[in-house]
Amino acid sequence: MNIRTLLIDKAIAAMTAAGLPADTNPAVTQSTRPQFGDYQINGAMGAAKKMKSNPRELAQKIIDHLDVSDIADKTEIAGPGFINIHLKPEFLAQSVKAANQDTKLAVAQHAQPQTVVVDYSSPNLAKEMHVGHLRSTIIGDAVVRALEFRGDTVIRQNHMGDWGTQFGMLIAHLEDQINQGVDLDSVALADLETFYRDAKKRFDDEQGFADKARDYVVKLQGGDAHCEKLWKLFIATSVKHSEEVYKRLNVTLTPDDIMAESAYNSELNNIIKLLKDKNIAVESQGAQVVFLDELANKDGEPSVFIVQKSGGGFLYATTDLAACDYRSNKLGAARILIFVDARQSLHFNQVELTARKAGLLRDETSYEFCPFGTMMGEDGKPFKTRTGGTVKLADLLEESIVRATAKLAERESDLTAAERAEIARKVGIGAVKYADLSKHRTSDYIFNWDSMLSFEGATAPYLQYAYTRVRSIFRKSGVDAATLNADVAIVEPQEKTLALKLLQLEEVLDQMISEATPHVLCSYLYELASLYMTFYEACPVLKDGVEPSVRDSRLVLCNLVADTLRTGLDLLGIEVMEQM
Repeated sequence: MNIRTLLIDKAIAAMTAAGLPADTNPAVTQSTRPQFGDYQINGAMGAAKKMKSNPRELAQKIIDHLDVSDIADKTEIAGPGFINIHLKPEFLAQSVKAANQDTKLAVAQHAQPQTVVVDYSSPNLAKEMHVGHLRSTIIGDAVVRALEFRGDTVIRQNHMGDWGTQFGMLIAHLEDQINQGVDLDSVALADLETFYRDAKKRFDDEQGFADKARDYVVKLQGGDAHCEKLWKLFIATSVKHSEEVYKRLNVTLTPDDIMAESAYNSELNNIIKLLKDKNIAVESQGAQVVFLDELANKDGEPSVFIVQKSGGGFLYATTDLAACDYRSNKLGAARILIFVDARQSLHFNQVELTARKAGLLRDETSYEFCPFGTMMGEDGKPFKTRTGGTVKLADLLEESIVRATAKLAERESDLTAAERAEIARKVGIGAVKYADLSKHRTSDYIFNWDSMLSFEGATAPYLQYAYTRVRSIFRKSGVDAATLNADVAIVEPQEKTLALKLLQLEEVLDQMISEATPHVLCSYLYELASLYMTFYEACPVLKDGVEPSVRDSRLVLCNLVADTLRTGLDLLGIEVMEQM
């Protein structure tokens, strides 16, 4: 059910019948105030300006041809030419009943499903995941879930960094330990951060170590069996760490989704040859460079995009171009979504421009760089430990559960210790995820434990608790929600407002999918929970004296609220619980 789409179709038909140009935008929006109806058709103003006519007169012509008698009981012209649509309570009631009986809550599958490649998370396999990987991982996963819910075929791509100089450095450091008598099978790599830090210190300070590390990179790229054995040890250790984090985060990435940098190695020479053959890349100071006039600076100097180093080595640029070719031409993607830090914007602009010139991206493929802002500490600087170090993501998630446990201990409960522990896990992880996802993707935000774990306001604990409150009504009523099939009557204004919000889930998901912005779903769920509280206070459900038919009608609304909260939170990767 997408009321806005339904009204767009009806508005276009009316505008065409009224003699307006076929490309006229009906500009259908949700109304901001009840007195302006439930939806508005605002296209008369724009059309009147183009046609040099009176917008109110044009709006009247549109209304004269507008067939909404099946869904609206009133249309009116307001202001300079707004058309207000007041929906029928009967239409809303029938739609709510249908949604309550549908496992997808009346959210339709895409009429023309697409193949969408989503590149997200992408940690560096030389170290453990840190807080900088949180946003890429959970924003990408929420969008993936929404795409699949609407029926698209999603191919997850975890573009893990598993190549480059850092691995030569790590291999050289590991081999030195082996040469000192440490058995390879007993080398402890559990703390990759410490191992990486020690190797990096040697790379920066120790005479000859950097040259040795670079030599090992060449050997690794050349297929040296010994180097490859050590390299695979790092990869296996890092992937294990990542999988533990994904499981705790309730993220849908699996080892099968890994398409690491090294996966494109065999194609990199071909990419460079193609760019040279098409005169897209030219030699400059021994390197192969693409000069992009489209991204020239204010002095008219083209943007410099290096695709091969002077020594013949490849870069992220080369790998990303190969990834474009694979995703567009081999996987046949209609859309490619890439969730990476906003500081990479220039790089991905360069990648797309170069790939399109070379035919590595088909015209039919939309290449969408989806940047995100930074998680900041209370000091307004990038989030760090108290000593200024990088915060491991696993440690952050563990602390979230500890803090949630303490928060829940303040509340009275007759639940068992095991049940309380499970709830604390869901609350703690959910709090971290919702606090991040509820901010606009491109915004920086301040990380604050107290606000995100609060049971008041726009937080995961508030929404999780709202869900349990709705479910408790059915335990008290003795009514089985699964078999509830009552007729719905929309009488009170709070019932109508709640019903209308429930029926707007598909519109919200469309916006989230189109713009890759999970915060719109977060806002919707919070608004829904708030409207439910208002409805519950104004419209008694289980009180003595409530007619059985009224009770059951309102129970349908309650059940659809619970199902919508659960479904929406699940699309965000946040778990709910039946009791709290």
